[in-house]
Amino acid sequence: MPAVPEGFAETYRVQRARYPETAPGWQPVHTVYVPADRFSARTVAEWGGQALSALKEHLAGPEEVAEVFDVPSGLAGVVHEAVARKLSAQPVEDLRVDFEDGYGTRPGHVEDGHVAQAATAVAAMHAAGTLPRRWGPRVKSFADGDPERSVRTLHGFLTGVVERTGELPGGFTVTLPKVLMEGYLRQFADVLAELEAELGVRLRFEMQVEAPQTLPFLRADLNESLGGRLAAAHFGVFDYTAALGLPPHEQRLDHPACDHARHVMQTAFAGTGVELSDGSLAAAPASGGAADVHALWRRHAELVRHSLRHGYYQGWDMHPSHLVSRFATVYAFHLARYDSYRERVLAWQERRPAADGVMDEPATIRTLAAALRRAEAALP
Repeated sequence: MPAVPEGFAETYRVQRARYPETAPGWQPVHTVYVPADRFSARTVAEWGGQALSALKEHLAGPEEVAEVFDVPSGLAGVVHEAVARKLSAQPVEDLRVDFEDGYGTRPGHVEDGHVAQAATAVAAMHAAGTLPRRWGPRVKSFADGDPERSVRTLHGFLTGVVERTGELPGGFTVTLPKVLMEGYLRQFADVLAELEAELGVRLRFEMQVEAPQTLPFLRADLNESLGGRLAAAHFGVFDYTAALGLPPHEQRLDHPACDHARHVMQTAFAGTGVELSDGSLAAAPASGGAADVHALWRRHAELVRHSLRHGYYQGWDMHPSHLVSRFATVYAFHLARYDSYRERVLAWQERRPAADGVMDEPATIRTLAAALRRAEAALP
């Protein structure tokens, strides 16, 4: 009998470290970006209040849910109730205080002042129990040529929160946008390592995939090379499509070019534990009238469903009205197949044919079980 191949143990060790095969845990269904100069301790409550008012005014009951979001009538009541409950209790799951595109370029002392204000607001939310489960800043890109500004903002934000709260509240992450060079990732990871030593905390970050130049250096061992600090990769639709030269009316999440980029991201990070997030719809209702609000919700729901069908379970929300269509679409997506998925898993466990006659493969069963866990984590 041949001996175990030389080097197998090391290869297997690398495999287990790179592809940990962990069950999907909780992941926010969205990230809300708020410009730093407009962020306060009241922001989450204000977004939730505006979204709940829109729900009550323009989505009075199950009939409207079924019509606007194309939800089966038997499911519409459950979805309506779930969205109302969510908006009342936890309207924002992931919050980014934006010091980049949504904020713009300000004089240094002005940004420093907004950093301090943001840290104070975070401390107040933490004390009140209203800080979202995931939160943090988006700093300026190193690609802008001024990494000192990014590092100064991050340092001021972190130290400001820790000084005001006595700790770094759980759920912190920081977003690094416009990663045009792989070297920027390593440099940012080095910054985090220095901050870890100063504050005695573990820090992770998200990268944004906003340019075709980024795709070639996405790969499975990228997180290893960054000391395990890469938590997620978020797709940026508008910078990406602009970089390709697409005309403005084609800068949309469901463009085939965006599908390609997202599939590259999935291929690179599958099984690694690096989370993936889709981008946003940069639109608000044209007016407060029902027709315009419903039109916005329908379009947003189309894009959210497109992401979900492609295996992206998180996206960006840029306006309070998006919370209604986000949660309604996510809940309908998960609930529509929950019972059938559960039956197929039970049939497999009990070694019997499923009710619909499907003969599932082990890989499909793992996917079904993951979908059930994801649904249970997402639903309020």
